[in-house]
Amino acid sequence: MTSAPVLSETYREHRSRMLAALVRVLGDFELAEDALQDACALAVGKWGDAAPDDPVAWLLTAARNSAIDRLRRARRGQEKLAELGFPPEVTRMDIGEESLLGVGDERLSLIFTCCHPALAEEARVALTLQAVAGMTAGQIARTFLVGEATLAQRLVRAKRKIRDAGISLDVPADHLLPERLSGVLAVVYVIFTQGYTADGDQPEFRELQREAIRLAELVAALMPDEPEALGLAALLLLQDSRAAARYGPDGDVVLLADQDRSRWDRAEIAEAVGLLDRALRHGNPGPYQLQAAIAVLHAQAPTADETDWAGIAGLYERLLELSPSPVVALNHAVAVAMATTPADGLVLIDDIEGLDRYHLLHAARADLLRRLGRSADAAAAYRRAHALAVKPADRRYLTKRLAELGTVESR
Repeated sequence: MTSAPVLSETYREHRSRMLAALVRVLGDFELAEDALQDACALAVGKWGDAAPDDPVAWLLTAARNSAIDRLRRARRGQEKLAELGFPPEVTRMDIGEESLLGVGDERLSLIFTCCHPALAEEARVALTLQAVAGMTAGQIARTFLVGEATLAQRLVRAKRKIRDAGISLDVPADHLLPERLSGVLAVVYVIFTQGYTADGDQPEFRELQREAIRLAELVAALMPDEPEALGLAALLLLQDSRAAARYGPDGDVVLLADQDRSRWDRAEIAEAVGLLDRALRHGNPGPYQLQAAIAVLHAQAPTADETDWAGIAGLYERLLELSPSPVVALNHAVAVAMATTPADGLVLIDDIEGLDRYHLLHAARADLLRRLGRSADAAAAYRRAHALAVKPADRRYLTKRLAELGTVESR
């Protein structure tokens, strides 16, 4: 193989590991990124037709040398070298020497650094997508509908805050790990949700789902004894398994009950079930594990009518106790309605506070009213949901529901 494909493949496959190692050693995101780019540019000219036996070690050595050169040219270069623990006489390494930079679990340190609680959530998300997932500022900006210059500045500020505040680049100590891990998992879930909730006519958002799944699986692989990491990976796989069936050919929403289950990805479901089984063996089910368990009951039902709604309602009840929120309460109410009667679910929905501007609450309420034969009340709730819905696919679905209800009323 010529050197160009080797360089491209090495960068694509090992970029995050190399960047993580460089950030750990240099303590500076921007310097690490610049040094790695310098190393790649040098490789283009140096490798010729014969790539080195260990391309990763070669690039890391070249990047380290570049960083030293950059620091020596900088005004505070010598002070910075001293801060990093390099002796005053530090020299450039010969290419081919054994690299001093480890690349084992450095990626875990990088993820925790990107998701540090001192950074705003939007900065954590953007930095994780760029540094760990390898997305460009332009790609991230288009995904989150912000200007590229704005997104680039957000990234610069985050990286400089990490450097200037002396934020630790290590995996947190054991006593800090639960809180810090929950922040990491929350960022991964935000990334996935941004892609999952996009309309069916926006396929570019699928890349966010794939990146989030890769990140979740990476964290789960690097932290195999953390059940919530396993639970999140399982949950994302289960949600993603329905991707091909969630929208019709016209881009309209297809509800879970109406989806063609033959189009669900059974390989993803099987992988998720295995991860969830491993998580639950720890005997400490957290919010992601409970949500994954709910998704498993949906996935394993042969038909919508055979769904174990009583089991799902019970899991939502446990989730409410562990992680109470109005949205969880809404999902619990819907499950109760399916397990018992629409009237039981409606009582629970009408007790929920804080979701008056959430279109799904009004859509769920409308559906229960329709099933109870209260057509006029159902129509009013559908109109309220339609007024609050933002996505065109949701608005089209609610328009159809209103039209169907109008047909019923006219009889």
